[in-house]
Amino acid sequence: MVRWSIPGCFAGFLLASAASAACTAPTAPPAELRPTKPAIPPKPACMSAKAGCPGWEAYSFNDAVKAYNLQLEAFRPMAEAYVKALNAYVKASADYAQCEVKTLQ
Repeated sequence: MVRWSIPGCFAGFLLASAASAACTAPTAPPAELRPTKPAIPPKPACMSAKAGCPGWEAYSFNDAVKAYNLQLEAFRPMAEAYVKALNAYVKASADYAQCEVKTLQ
């Protein structure tokens, strides 16, 4: 016959509560920090025509592609920083889950 005493049960509850209080749930990086990828410049219809584009249209498209490439250069480090924050969140989530599992053992 097993006897349970109220103080013993309460002590176990306090220990479990203290252990779970030590586990801190991570917070995801805010979505507002997610950078927006620049839009690819639209290809002029004459690019797929057999005769090609007139000089001015080809030059305009070339300038748009150059501007796009510059925007990509600025986008890349911001995207890498956001990915780094997401990976840190994933790691912290796994650590949190392990901490919670340990409180149950």
